[in-house]
Amino acid sequence: MKSSQKVNPDLQKERDTRTFNLEELSDILGGGHEQRLRKNQIAAAVENDVEYNGPDPAFLSRMERFEEWMRRSSLLVRKKDDLGELIQDHKDFVNYNTYVTKKRPNVFFDLHFGMFVPTLMGQASEEQKEKWLIPSLNHEMIGTYAQTEMGHGTFLRGLETTAHYDATRQEFILHSPTTTSIKWWPGTLGKTATHAVVMAQLYTKGVCHGIHAFMLQLRSLEDHRSLPGITLGDIGPKFGYNENDNGFLKMDHVRIPLGNMLMKNAQVLPDGTYVKASRKELTYGTMTLVRSFIVRNSAFFLAEACTIAIRYSSVRRQSEMRPGEPEPQVLDYPTQQHKLFTLLATSYAFFFVQQKMVDMYGRINEEIGKGEFGNMQELHSVSSGLKAFTTAVTNSGIEVCRMSCGGHGYSVASGLPDLYAYFTPNCTYEGENTVLLLQTARYLIKCFRDRNLSGDSIDYLRKGAWRRPANVDLTDIGLLCRLYEQRARGLVTFSAEKVDEAMRKGEDMVGALNKASLHTVRGANAHCHYYVVKSFADKLQSLEMSAPLRVVLTDLARLYALDGIAKCSGEFMEENLLSAAEVKKCHQLVAELLPIIRPNAVSLVDAFEFSDDMLMSVLGRYDGNVYENLLKWAMKSDLNKTDVIPAYEKHIRPLLKRNQAKL
Repeated sequence: MKSSQKVNPDLQKERDTRTFNLEELSDILGGGHEQRLRKNQIAAAVENDVEYNGPDPAFLSRMERFEEWMRRSSLLVRKKDDLGELIQDHKDFVNYNTYVTKKRPNVFFDLHFGMFVPTLMGQASEEQKEKWLIPSLNHEMIGTYAQTEMGHGTFLRGLETTAHYDATRQEFILHSPTTTSIKWWPGTLGKTATHAVVMAQLYTKGVCHGIHAFMLQLRSLEDHRSLPGITLGDIGPKFGYNENDNGFLKMDHVRIPLGNMLMKNAQVLPDGTYVKASRKELTYGTMTLVRSFIVRNSAFFLAEACTIAIRYSSVRRQSEMRPGEPEPQVLDYPTQQHKLFTLLATSYAFFFVQQKMVDMYGRINEEIGKGEFGNMQELHSVSSGLKAFTTAVTNSGIEVCRMSCGGHGYSVASGLPDLYAYFTPNCTYEGENTVLLLQTARYLIKCFRDRNLSGDSIDYLRKGAWRRPANVDLTDIGLLCRLYEQRARGLVTFSAEKVDEAMRKGEDMVGALNKASLHTVRGANAHCHYYVVKSFADKLQSLEMSAPLRVVLTDLARLYALDGIAKCSGEFMEENLLSAAEVKKCHQLVAELLPIIRPNAVSLVDAFEFSDDMLMSVLGRYDGNVYENLLKWAMKSDLNKTDVIPAYEKHIRPLLKRNQAKL
């Protein structure tokens, strides 16, 4: 897991100042002691197996990347059983996948187990599960989830793909009627998947019943050729994820049996009679699950970026403060601490809120299984809002970490360009962020209007006006939570009033929501921010931990909350929650927390236990030996295979010698 080289003394000095038990915090971040040990054993098993070794992706072409990660993905599936009891549940399998593929796509796993299989489990009837689940779990078929089209993504009702039911033959006819209806973007669709869950507009007896899911075989299981009426292909290079064959699918009146519509919730009878689902939201369960994974991604990708930047800032020395003095560590500068420690606190906040969201998803899913649907809308609202809020912050945060590493941060060797490129899609897939915030905002306004609605995330909207205490203690976590609560309540109230105002002027609800959208999105963002702050504070109360660790995590929670107030101070003042003097105090408290957190900063990123193999960053190496390894990394370039490059004779020499021919 850790480098065998001698640790850079500056980095070791940072670790020597730790004030808490590192193992204790790593257990919390690793899901408990036993699960953390299994995760580390899985990582060691992968990193010690030479078959998993491969070339550095930075120096591969797109085709070479695709083939290398196809090899890794295949190896993962074939060797899974070799790990025996280390793979006990789905979390272990996810960890195994992560270490083998190094966060790159697993073309036999990610979409297959991330969306294809969950959709079967959530929307297929028992008979359909019996037919398709076992082959799927055994990788006898490779599945993808074909929802997004060239012309429509987040707006599901606008999807153009059709599924017309032919009662005479008891078949559905899947068709792509326009260029914009071509399925576009699904991972592994281009060249790998054999089957897809296809989302299409269902028509029976001439009536459209909206979006439903259909099982479609894409390729022959004998020779992998695409089946008649099906046109498949890769969509080409992308900003990132070029190891994956994100693809397109065009269907030309492809017929599938009646039994290929997933019918756990809604059904079509042989004569074409449509039996609607008890709740339309049941058909969107897969997206809610994936959004909970994305919030988890936000926490860990940001933590990785912080790990790289904080370790590098500990070993990088830059600029004399005074002539003749040694160059200080970059981490000595308060401006660098402010950039990185606030993001470190954010990564911890996101880690705890994603735990709460996953717990919420599990609880409400159990309720749905019992026929209790009362909390489904709240789950959709929380998953949509947190997905949008956390990915936007993480995306910009990774870039801050990259720039904080100076010129070397621009190199792929830093690991940060790839980290940014691989995280960025989270802001748009499974719902573009602004659209998701608008959905959350609509739910909040509905809750504000309907006092009978309740739920953990929205109960604060029922509370009356807050009476500020005479003396505001801005170091009190409970008080900070209350400030965030009241800010959210005030902005949601204001946005609801703007909706009402538009309706009084003649707009219907749809038009009013659109006119007030700038205000409603602001309210949704404040709501999500409050939920994250509250989740962090709640976790501090519920977690059993030693006193020294509690002090450290409480300081992180304070830093996260105070920095948020400093950055959004206008809204806190707008709601008459804080005075200008108190906002200045927040800025000062943030500055005072930075040197308090400094002794533990490196250990706080170490606690996540990202191995060098996982980070793929020369700058973020555990041993801190950056410079000698930067040179080793650069020497891998194809341009360095020869002293004189082949292009010399073709282009450089003729240019240099062009005038000699005239003499």
